[in-house]
Amino acid sequence: MPHIHEVATLTSKGQITLPKAIRQALGVSLGGKLAFDLRGTEVVVTLAGQDEHNDPAIGAFLSLLESNIQSGKHFGALPDDLAQAMLTQLRHAVHLDEEISGDVAL
Repeated sequence: MPHIHEVATLTSKGQITLPKAIRQALGVSLGGKLAFDLRGTEVVVTLAGQDEHNDPAIGAFLSLLESNIQSGKHFGALPDDLAQAMLTQLRHAVHLDEEISGDVAL
């Protein structure tokens, strides 16, 4: 792909118009999806594929999970105490940027 350098201006609503040369080079048109990745101080824009999970490990896991669900393997009811704890947590706001306190085991 050729090197193309274009400048776009940010509007008051935080929007930009993707320059025509970039749209043409990517083959994107009305309704096309783009992904934005922040890498340090750079923003990398790529075409967003139909399947956002391109990681082979995630794909393999999702396939295994799907086959297990279809066959009914490895699934059962949640223990009552776990189900109750999950329902209790539904009533609390989640702040994804909040620091995690306490020990975490992975």
